[in-house]
Amino acid sequence: MDRWVGRVALVTGSSVGIGRAISASLVEHGLKVVGCARNINQLNELEAELSAKKLKGSFKGIKCDLRRESDIKSMFEEIKSTFGRIDICINNAGLAKDAPLISGDTEFWREMLDVNVTALSICTRESIQLMQTNNISDGHIIHVSSMSGHRIVPSSATHFYGATKFAVRALAEGLRQELRAINSGIRITLVSPGMVETEFAVRLTNSKEKGFDPYADTPCIKAEDISQIVVNILQMPAHVEINDVLVRPTFQTS
Repeated sequence: MDRWVGRVALVTGSSVGIGRAISASLVEHGLKVVGCARNINQLNELEAELSAKKLKGSFKGIKCDLRRESDIKSMFEEIKSTFGRIDICINNAGLAKDAPLISGDTEFWREMLDVNVTALSICTRESIQLMQTNNISDGHIIHVSSMSGHRIVPSSATHFYGATKFAVRALAEGLRQELRAINSGIRITLVSPGMVETEFAVRLTNSKEKGFDPYADTPCIKAEDISQIVVNILQMPAHVEINDVLVRPTFQTS
């Protein structure tokens, strides 16, 4: 990770869960991390926590509603004015709503598309354009997706969510082809976790009690496990591009 020391990484959805773990890990490895989320208080708490540890890197939280392109563009303007560059973009933010295909709320569908697909694409575009402005030939884009982008489970609550993750999978391969066509040197990786013990299920069910039920009987992946995988990906030499990582708890059935 030595080559990344002092360089700049954006982590979306960094206030909790996987995004928070990735942000902390990158700061430990000496990167300047920009973390965005809607909850600025949680970002400030993470910034204070990491600053107190006197690590090699640094963390800067920016309030950003990824459903709004204007917020995303304002965030990138702040990144430009503060750091002048970006080297890594980790599109971690994502959400699921209980919205079956035959009875779901249209606004829930739109919100999932806005965050899981459109915002991811905007952040990717803006990151790559800033990399190109700075002639960065070894940048890295990482989409944190889901196993739901690789198979359909018999749960009507997550079918539309799964469709957004299939889209992310297609976007990752399409991006790989576009970056290769211009010989950019920028790499793209899709990381698709199975069951991870975070607040994801709590938000899906809108209930802490129901949300933590899936984690009760199965040893799940921890957010820190995914952050370690991200570090492993970033450690690979420039001639190696890991495009697709599927990771499940050992005892997960599908």
